[in-house]
Amino acid sequence: MDKRWRPSVTVAAIIERDGRFLIIEEETSGGLRLNNPAGHLDPGESMADGCAREALEETAWHFRPTALVGVYMARFVKQADGEDITYLRFAFCGDLGAHEPHRRLDEGIVRVLWMTHEELRASADRHRSPMVLRCVEDYLAGARIPLDRLHTDPSVYAAARTS
Repeated sequence: MDKRWRPSVTVAAIIERDGRFLIIEEETSGGLRLNNPAGHLDPGESMADGCAREALEETAWHFRPTALVGVYMARFVKQADGEDITYLRFAFCGDLGAHEPHRRLDEGIVRVLWMTHEELRASADRHRSPMVLRCVEDYLAGARIPLDRLHTDPSVYAAARTS
């Protein structure tokens, strides 16, 4: 059995418009939870590309990452089966694009909400993880890392073409 530790890499979009943040409400094993548009990084994509894809799939809004807000790590043990998972999240802010109102959202997404920072803070007990609020608060504090500080080696894209 392979005992090598492998964190689950996720990407999240921190999208603000007119003082409100784009949040999803999703069905989880723990019930309905609030989350930033986020998901797992797929093989063959850069972190920024994965973030744009996840935002579109979960909210039907196009999104173009322009900066990294931060890198976050959290550990969760699933109550249902005791599975121990560490998530490594790369959170991006950027430009909101066009909305596709008739686009089908990812399975499990119940609705898309626009929430103020205060509403997010007040609903912390419903967040999927503590990273939801932390990412928004780091964004509000002005945390920005230029995208040119992130590097995706060409081998990542080559691996996707051969798999």
